[in-house]
Amino acid sequence: RLSLLVVLLAAAASTVLLFEPQRLLADGWPPQLGGAAAAAVFAAAYGLCSVAFVPRPLLNLGAGALFGSQLGTGAALAGTVLGAGIAFGLGRVLGQDALRPLLRGRLLQAADGQLSRHGFRSMMAVRLFPGVPFWAANYCASVSRMGWLPFLLATALGSTPTTAAYVVAGARASAPTSPAFLIAMACIAAPALVGAVVAWRKRHHIRGR
Repeated sequence: RLSLLVVLLAAAASTVLLFEPQRLLADGWPPQLGGAAAAAVFAAAYGLCSVAFVPRPLLNLGAGALFGSQLGTGAALAGTVLGAGIAFGLGRVLGQDALRPLLRGRLLQAADGQLSRHGFRSMMAVRLFPGVPFWAANYCASVSRMGWLPFLLATALGSTPTTAAYVVAGARASAPTSPAFLIAMACIAAPALVGAVVAWRKRHHIRGR
């Protein structure tokens, strides 16, 4: 099962390297695709790229640069949910035995307990405040008893603020002093700061026991 997982992830990474989606930022979107069709293709590519461990902030910035704030946010969110769903499905099919070499045993146990008891709330917190890698959260959720619907709904809702902020930043990158760009950067920085403070307090509390 681990070999199958490695093969699937290698195939996704190879596809990303072969098609070089980053060239779209320099060359623009193919002229035969436009509007909603282009956004749908981008969302599918986004999902595949996120499974192949391409950083989501880069994909979100690209969505904004290519499609603007509104359409870019929709495409990025659709790609986020798609990529999370693919990873969650892989984890469910392959099971804990295949994922154990990738995720530490203690992490698996903690994720199983927390996500099984408080799945929606825990996943919302993970998506809202950065700190846990996107792929790690997906696979940890997949080996818990968390259901599909709470996972996907928490991913969609929890990812919306930071995803939209990155997309707006990408759309307004040519005007870094504009109010929209500055507000987007503040919305990116605030959750990161809150997440860092919470992580520090939790670590300090554990050490103090």
